[in-house]
Amino acid sequence: MRFFQDFLHQILHASKNLLPIVVVVVFFQAVILRQMPNDPWMLALGLGIVALGVAMFLQGLEFSIFPVGKSLANQFARKGSIPILMAFGFAMGFSAVVAEPALIAVAQQAEQISDGRVDGLTLRLIVALSVGAVMAIGVLRIILGHPIHWYMIIGYILVVTVTWFAPEEIVGLAYDSGGVTTNIVTVPLIAALGLGLAASIRGRNPLMDGFGLVAMAVMVPMISVQLYGIWVYNVAPTPELALELVSSEIKAVHPLLQMLLDLLTMLRDVLPIILVVLFFQYLVLRKPLKNPVKVIFGFVMVLLGLYAFVIGLKLGLFPIGEGMAEQLMARNYLPFIYLFAFMIGFATTMAEPALIAVGEQAEQAAPGKLKGSVIRIIVALGVAIGIAVGVHRIITGDSIHYYIMAGYLLVILLTALAPKYIIALAFDLGGVTTSEVTVPLVTALGIGLATHIEGRNVLIDGFGLIAFASIFPIITVMAYAIIMEYAAKFRRQTA
Repeated sequence: MRFFQDFLHQILHASKNLLPIVVVVVFFQAVILRQMPNDPWMLALGLGIVALGVAMFLQGLEFSIFPVGKSLANQFARKGSIPILMAFGFAMGFSAVVAEPALIAVAQQAEQISDGRVDGLTLRLIVALSVGAVMAIGVLRIILGHPIHWYMIIGYILVVTVTWFAPEEIVGLAYDSGGVTTNIVTVPLIAALGLGLAASIRGRNPLMDGFGLVAMAVMVPMISVQLYGIWVYNVAPTPELALELVSSEIKAVHPLLQMLLDLLTMLRDVLPIILVVLFFQYLVLRKPLKNPVKVIFGFVMVLLGLYAFVIGLKLGLFPIGEGMAEQLMARNYLPFIYLFAFMIGFATTMAEPALIAVGEQAEQAAPGKLKGSVIRIIVALGVAIGIAVGVHRIITGDSIHYYIMAGYLLVILLTALAPKYIIALAFDLGGVTTSEVTVPLVTALGIGLATHIEGRNVLIDGFGLIAFASIFPIITVMAYAIIMEYAAKFRRQTA
């Protein structure tokens, strides 16, 4: 009985996250466009399947990955072994990201649009390896007590440098790949690992030392994917013939067989997490799992949830983003395109569960300094501005290089000026703005705009909106902290 109550709660929770999107789309269709969307029932079915898939995925995590992961973390912390803690951080970072639904969706889109030059599985492995490595480094940073701002300043100088040399076909995709590594599943898990570690080490401050792992998980894939793009577009041969053969084989597959192949693909996506858990549980700790039947059932739910999520994306969220872009461009409603981008960014971010969770943790870590509700509004405003700026770039056809480099140079400048207590949190908040719901919709919006604007290249211009959604919240949060700091000093001087 408790299981059904929890599962119903997850479905309602997922539906609540989709509601702001529905409100914005209905408003634009009814008030601006004054027409019904194409295949509304199919869109509704797709959104329903997305909600069901996310609910199953999260419920499965509660039964399997979360309890097992927390148990492993507690046991390793009691051992006090730095190499084991770093190895566990790497393994959890890799396994969580390689199965990330939003990353799967972006990788599939990238492979299709690039005509096979960007391999979807290779892209996911590069991103997952990057996140795993940075989790290990981040755990070591907390243990040693190094300030986060030096890591971020040096890291983003490297990001900007690599961007200067990267081919334009890969830049937007690289930044989007970094943005989609953090979501409702990975953010609470990564944040809990950092905060728990900081709280257990004497002399560490949870606000200044505990946050930052999410930010590093966003930053490093940007570098590695751009390096991969330099290889793909400057060295590797073009696999045109191979892609054509694969495409013809896929078309010949029976629908039922294709469903089975999709399920096997989902199993491959979840398998790394299962292997990590079993390896550390049985070979490192040499202890049996508690409630193995419940854990296995949880993994099955994760698998089915991932499958339903991907199906729902194809039926619901991708058509919504592409359809709205097509209709608004067809009527040349440029101001309303900006408004749609702004409203979608603000609405989806305000309802983002990971942002709510991190905001509450920040308020608890710094009582009296920060308010979770204020943080959510500032972050949502940053996302809304970022997506609107990204849409402007697509419409004008400007190079993403200059926007991204200017954005992160501003971030580096603000990092030097901002009060130290806000830096790690600000960078983490830039990573929690991209969820399973926001990423596919925003990606589809960018691809839809690039498809229907003459002279735009879908691979070069279609990707990049996620990057803007990650940069601008960092800017708005740091700017807010700087303004509040100066306001407090002014009040003290005039008192």
